Amino acid sequence: MSLPRSRILVTNDDGINAPGLKILENIALSLSDDVWIVAPESDQSASSHSLTLTLPLRVRKLESRRFAVNGTPADSVLLGVQHIIEGNRPDLVLSGVNAGANLGKDVTYSGTVAAAMEGALLGIRSIALSQTRVFGEDVIWQPAQKFGPDIVRKLYTEGWPHKTLMNINFPNKPMDEIRNIEITVQGRRKVGDAITTGRDPRGYEFVWIGTERREDRTFKGSDVKAVYEGRISVTPLSLDLTDYRSVKCLQALFS
Repeated sequence: MSLPRSRILVTNDDGINAPGLKILENIALSLSDDVWIVAPESDQSASSHSLTLTLPLRVRKLESRRFAVNGTPADSVLLGVQHIIEGNRPDLVLSGVNAGANLGKDVTYSGTVAAAMEGALLGIRSIALSQTRVFGEDVIWQPAQKFGPDIVRKLYTEGWPHKTLMNINFPNKPMDEIRNIEITVQGRRKVGDAITTGRDPRGYEFVWIGTERREDRTFKGSDVKAVYEGRISVTPLSLDLTDYRSVKCLQALFS
C-alpha cells in the first residue's frame, strides 16, 4: 500500500501532551490523512517493553482519533491495534519524537523503542524516532521536523524484513550542521552510572538513578558516533535476541 493511503498509529513514551508527540503527529499527517494517536496519559520514560497485566487500564478519548491510556507505551500500541482503532489495522507505527536520544544499549530501557517493538511484534512496520538533547537545555526539534518525513517515506516505500524495527536518532545540532544520514549499528551507551543519595523532607533516605551515560563515541559505524558527529542515525533492530554464535557451543555442551 502506498504511504498516502496508509493508516498510521502515532504513540510515544513522554505522554499525550509531550511536544515531541505533536511533532510526530505533524510528520504523520504530512504522509497520510489517516492518522490515529494513542499514547500514555503521563510520562513513561524508561518503562521498556512492560505490559500492564495485573491492573485494569483506562482509555480516555480526547478527539475522534486521539486517545490517552493510563499505561505504558507498549500498552498504548497493543490497545490501539487490538481495541481502539476501528476497521483496518494500522499499516505503520511511529513512536516519538522522544525528547532525548535512544542510542546503544539505552534501547533496552526505552519506552519509545518498546512501542515500536510492540508494533513489530504485531506484524506492523514500526519506527522509533528520537531527538538527541542536552538535559537542562531546550530541545532543538528542527532536525526531526525537517528530515523526519522524508526518512519515514523512504523507509516505508523500500520496506524491511519482518521482526525488524527502525530506530532513528537526530543529532542535537543546528540545521546547517546536520551532515547526512547514516545506516548504523547499535553502539556502546548505557544509562545508570550516576547514583545520587539524599534525604527527603521527612528524613527518609532516597536513591535516585541519574541520566548520565557511559558511552563510546569512537565505535566506528555506531549510532552513538554518527549522532555526535552530526549525522542522522538509522539503525535496524531485530526482535530476535538469540545469540546464534553460542547455540552450537551450548548444543555440544548438553548433547
